[in-house]
Amino acid sequence: MIAFFRTPSRSMIAVEVPSALSQESIEKLVWLFGEAELLDSTQIDERFIGPRREMITPWSTCAVEITQNMGISGITRIEEYFPAQHDTTYDPMLQRMYDRLDQTIFSIDKKPEPIIYIDDIAAYNEQEGLALSPEEVDYLNGVSAKMNRKLTDSEVFGFSQVNSEHCRHKIFNGKFVIDGEEMESSLFQLIKKTAKVNPNGLVSAYKDNVAFTTGPVI
Repeated sequence: MIAFFRTPSRSMIAVEVPSALSQESIEKLVWLFGEAELLDSTQIDERFIGPRREMITPWSTCAVEITQNMGISGITRIEEYFPAQHDTTYDPMLQRMYDRLDQTIFSIDKKPEPIIYIDDIAAYNEQEGLALSPEEVDYLNGVSAKMNRKLTDSEVFGFSQVNSEHCRHKIFNGKFVIDGEEMESSLFQLIKKTAKVNPNGLVSAYKDNVAFTTGPVI
């Protein structure tokens, strides 16, 4: 079921729970939502803009974790919806307009696509533009033979992503040759060298896919 809390700013917070909330849980949520009011209704006949039902927001993930740390169990999703007019603008990729909020706002009637088993990895590589090298295709064929089953589309796609040039820098970090002469540093090493020569308050870079510098004390 979904319980609706109206905040002082008139937004609506929808809380998905398997059963009715206890009085103690209600009091905790009222406090957490800034003295919001739990509505005695399963449907709100007002227009709102809020997250698409197919996408659980990061805000929801954090909010659910907070409720767990507060000793409230069973909550699976929390989303916030904002009052809207017919012509209110919103991002259709992330949000949608709701003419009402009811018990189906989190329901998804789409079924997952069936698993596809790949008969010919080399042909599938060309068909989907995965940019797998012949060596990588041979490796996957070896994995398939070792496991004694065909690989799935998600497995082949996943392998192509984690071993892509974007992730691995296989070419960018490879040997750098100009006019037949191998250079001392690869292209990637040349880029990294700028941070060593002129760090300018750089704390960390080229590690764990993140970089950050020193800043003011707040």
